[in-house]
Amino acid sequence: MTLNSPLSDIIQKGSFGNSENRNSILINEISNIYIVQIAKYKNSTQNTEDIKINGLNLPTTSGQVNSSKEERILWNGPNNWLYISLLKNPIDILESNLNKNNFAITDLSHSRTIISLEGIDVKEVLKKGCPFNFNNLKKNNCANSVFNGITLTIDVVEDNPDKIYLYVLRSFGESFYHAITDATLEFGYKIT
Repeated sequence: MTLNSPLSDIIQKGSFGNSENRNSILINEISNIYIVQIAKYKNSTQNTEDIKINGLNLPTTSGQVNSSKEERILWNGPNNWLYISLLKNPIDILESNLNKNNFAITDLSHSRTIISLEGIDVKEVLKKGCPFNFNNLKKNNCANSVFNGITLTIDVVEDNPDKIYLYVLRSFGESFYHAITDATLEFGYKIT
């Protein structure tokens, strides 16, 4: 399967806003990545703490992310996770690790836009449009919130400097891109 970029015709490479700022924020669209929702059925008796997917446990705590170099599993709600993968055939990997009588596996790859923000002022940008306390958000934490009225999932990949992936519905991708770049103008941003 080839994953199509939702913003390929929108994003323009270059430096924008306060581009003299040496701490400019890097903004990029993440494409060619798989996003799969895992949901445990209500009547399932399977203990999720015993499950490993390529060595990664399903997170059991709110806002937790378990990750490796090529995979991330985000706690998305009670008995609900997002599996993010650079690997080929992630559905096959999940189906071999999760019993279909206990879990629903849904490929969301074509229904999401992923934007990466990287830099020391990333959390300041997000505070402009998001009613979330970013001070406690650290590496391998995630949260669901809104930014300028657009629902998103926030995934902290690195800190110092911050690198955050923002997942939004594909249909809101262009509006979200314009909102996030507008909020970033004060700090300056670069798209490579």
